[in-house]
Amino acid sequence: MSRFSDANVATAEEIISRYPVKKSALIPLLHLSQEQNGHVTDDAMRHIAELTDTTPAEVKGTGSFYEMFKFHPVGTYMVNVCTNLSCQLLGGEELLDHAEKSLGVKAGGTTADGMFTLEDVECIAACTEAPCLQVNYRYRHRITTDEFDQMIADLRNGGLDDIPSHGTLAQIRQTIPDGMGAGIVPPEQAREEPVWLARNRADDVPGSVAGGDDGVGS
Repeated sequence: MSRFSDANVATAEEIISRYPVKKSALIPLLHLSQEQNGHVTDDAMRHIAELTDTTPAEVKGTGSFYEMFKFHPVGTYMVNVCTNLSCQLLGGEELLDHAEKSLGVKAGGTTADGMFTLEDVECIAACTEAPCLQVNYRYRHRITTDEFDQMIADLRNGGLDDIPSHGTLAQIRQTIPDGMGAGIVPPEQAREEPVWLARNRADDVPGSVAGGDDGVGS
């Protein structure tokens, strides 16, 4: 399946309704597509374009900026092994080498059974927990080669409760009850200065010099 299912069309329309401009929903709709199909397909991008009054090129241009979106089939489990500085010093390269041998694929490859795609990645922001990896963007910290093998065996034997299939961003979908939205209006309908802009105006900051003077003496 590539285009959204009927159920996901309803979900997509609910997501779009949160935004004053349909195009603003591109990223959550790309996530929804990846959750449904495991990766973002060409047909899905065409469908998203139809729903958001954009073009497939705009959808692809937005999604291709982000590493999390995959535009080709990947494994049920995406294994990202960090080899950046902290992880490298504490065994990240050795862990990646072990993962390649254990799974029988090089970084960037997918196992023959379609279960695992292995990637060598840059910092994943867990430097104090090195060496670390992610499986479908769920962390595993200070992992040893034995723990890696056990994790792979557990996934092959039925999965782990905290690791859903690739593409599932969250296991509980966000909903916004009626009347609880932010009340944002399209830019062309905005009539009031944003609160954040007023808050940051120089003449509203205590001790600042009004009139645009930078306070530097002549």
